[in-house]
Amino acid sequence: MAQTSNSLKKRKKDLTFWQKIYIPEIAKGLALTFKNMIRPKFTMEYPEEKFIPPPSYRGRPVLVLEETGEERCVACGLCSRVCPALAIEVQAAETEREKERYPEKFEINMLRCIFCGLCEEVCPEEAIVMSKDYELAFTNREDAIYGKDKLLTPVSQLQDRIEFLRKYK
Repeated sequence: MAQTSNSLKKRKKDLTFWQKIYIPEIAKGLALTFKNMIRPKFTMEYPEEKFIPPPSYRGRPVLVLEETGEERCVACGLCSRVCPALAIEVQAAETEREKERYPEKFEINMLRCIFCGLCEEVCPEEAIVMSKDYELAFTNREDAIYGKDKLLTPVSQLQDRIEFLRKYK
């Protein structure tokens, strides 16, 4: 206990007078706020002018479809286990090739999805990727459940995101 109070006293002594009263930090914060207030405003004329997201953008999750027509997903189920919103449902099936699996059913409830990207991070095959698609509108709840027909996207459309992931993983 005595050791803890000594270390606290030492830390308090390390601060200068100006650091103890916080005035310079408050002034820095106010200066940053004022600088942003006088900066010119930027308005995008959506939908006439579309937003082009950078490779780091996390839009709607999609499944990667290889150029050969095969999907990368091996139905391991890690994405559904790590999803905090419980938005992903995967059911596996065996292929004709020996000991290979594929997702017989792969659904994402887009009303539940919080676009966190955890499914993308945990996938060992880079089979699920956050795309650049940000225009999501639904007229009923059934339209918001995306099956494999809406999720499969060719790898050529996702190349910049996949390169971004490989660079920063």
